[in-house]
Formats: sequence, structure tokens, C-alpha cells
Amino acid sequence: MNRSESKYFSTAVKMDEAFIGLLAEKEFQYITVKEICQRAGVHRSTFYLHYETMADLLNESVEYIMGNFSRHFEKEPGLPDIENSPLEELLFIEPSRLLPYLSYIRDNKRLFRISMEQAAVLNLQSHYEKMFRHIFDPIMERFQVPSQERRYTMTFYIHGITALVMEWLKNDCRESVEDIADIIMRNITGPEGLQAKRGLFNGIYHGY
Repeated sequence: MNRSESKYFSTAVKMDEAFIGLLAEKEFQYITVKEICQRAGVHRSTFYLHYETMADLLNESVEYIMGNFSRHFEKEPGLPDIENSPLEELLFIEPSRLLPYLSYIRDNKRLFRISMEQAAVLNLQSHYEKMFRHIFDPIMERFQVPSQERRYTMTFYIHGITALVMEWLKNDCRESVEDIADIIMRNITGPEGLQAKRGLFNGIYHGY
């Protein structure tokens, strides 16, 4: 990144952070470009160099905050060792991965909810792909899932989780993070429970 690109990126980050800070204080419709520029310490003309509308800033702010979490998530210690764990212990969605993500959504619920209400592109699916690809791909590799099927398997999980999270946001995240994680896990595993699901998945890809 050259100096010009670095300066452009730094200015965008300032405006993202200013917008997120203001959103914690007031409703989206009452936030003005002037307030964002004052808090970010930039000129009004700078805003329009980056964005055409407030909706553009909203979308970028979602990208920014999800990117922050993804980078944090990838460095999180204590996650299961995918390469060395026994196959019967591997799950696509682990509570140790799910709980921090749901907590992050809850803590920034106004940003995500406003994004949906404004019909902006929340695009959680793409964020799930970025965040979970380094989990899904290695697990499917260990289970010897055919490469042509992996895209469909990932899509099935991602769309289901996304729909549940969006419904939770519509309800203002009233249920606890633990309750939503439990609902997601039970929908993924089915009523037979985690152990049975592990055995089923294992059997499908090993011909049992």
C-alpha cells in the first residue's frame, strides 16, 4: 500500500469509527454528514470523495466491524485443533467459535439491525465464508468430502446460521447469546444430539 492509499484507508477508518460511535448514541436517521465529519476530523468534501450516500457508509461500516472480528477470531487461542483432533470430535460449528461471534453481533446489534432496516446489503454469508473457510475446508478435507460437494455443504450451513442470526436481530437480540447458540447447535445436529450427528456424518463419508 503506497502513501496515498494508506491515507485514503486511514480516513475511511476514521469515518467508519465516527459513524459507529454516533450510532451508539442516536438513531440512524438523525445522524448527519456534518456530525460524522466533525467527529472524524475531516472536511465534508472528504466524505463525498469516499461515499455517495449514508447507505454507502453504513455498508462499509458493517464490512469494517466484521473485518475486525474476523481478524480477532482467527487469532483466538484455545480453539480445537482441526488437524489433530479425532474425527468423532470434529464439528463444523463449535460453541467455542459460535459464542464469541454471537456476542459480537449482540454488542453491535444496532449497526446490524439498522443495516437490515435500511435494506442495505448486510451480506453476512460472505463474512461467514471468510471466517469459517479456514474451519470448514480442513474439516471436510479430513472427512474426505468430495471437492465438488464442499461448496454445497458450506452453503447449507452458512445460510441456515445467517437466517437464525437475522431473525435474532429482528427481535433486538432479546434471547441470550447462549440460548441462540443452543438453538443453532440443535438445528444443526437435530434432535438426535451431537454424538449421533457426529456418527452420521462420519458414516456418510466412510461408508458405514
